[in-house]
Amino acid sequence: MKKIIRIGRVIAVFGLIMILTVGIIIVLFCRRNKAAETVIPDDWRLILVNNTHALPEDYEISLTELSNGKKIDSRIYSDLQEMFDDARSEGIYPVVVEGYRTHGEQEQMMSEKIDSYKAEGYSKKEAEKLAEEWVAVPGTSEHELGLAVDINPDYNYSGDDELYRWLADNAYKYGFILRYPDGEESITGIAYEPWHYRYVGKENAFDIKNSGLTLEEYLETSF
Repeated sequence: MKKIIRIGRVIAVFGLIMILTVGIIIVLFCRRNKAAETVIPDDWRLILVNNTHALPEDYEISLTELSNGKKIDSRIYSDLQEMFDDARSEGIYPVVVEGYRTHGEQEQMMSEKIDSYKAEGYSKKEAEKLAEEWVAVPGTSEHELGLAVDINPDYNYSGDDELYRWLADNAYKYGFILRYPDGEESITGIAYEPWHYRYVGKENAFDIKNSGLTLEEYLETSF
């Protein structure tokens, strides 16, 4: 009888461990995939484009060309210009090195990244996986929205560190957020990029900055 009781206890403990393990797995899975459950508001500034949300098929854009030939959504031009003017007044000289990209340009960029990893000796499958950590799959890049800009300094006047610090502290005032924060790769799907800023509007940017949330988390909790 005692032996039967001991066996029953072992089975009960094992069952409990299995239940807890499954519960933990479910929680982690839900966190990793919560972007797919995000409700997207009807606001052009908050369109979510990532590895689970492709660019809307009916998306239309009117572009403004900057002095260096890069293009952005015309609706964000005035706020971007104000941000750059204020940065320059403080001795920081930002430059848009990448703005709007066509689908074809995104495909070429992905292809070149894959080729670079293959040249290092990675298999095609490995190269594709590594490339997707740095380059969005065509159709899932914010650059195809025209609302994202990659910003580097004019190295004749300032350096990376001071520019990225200034942007991290001030970009939200003009409606821009650091889109791919350090340590949030499992949520955003993209490695940390201190140069990549996304326009979401001033009010939204203020809320995101103060909450410390990614865009995916903000959309999930706010709408």
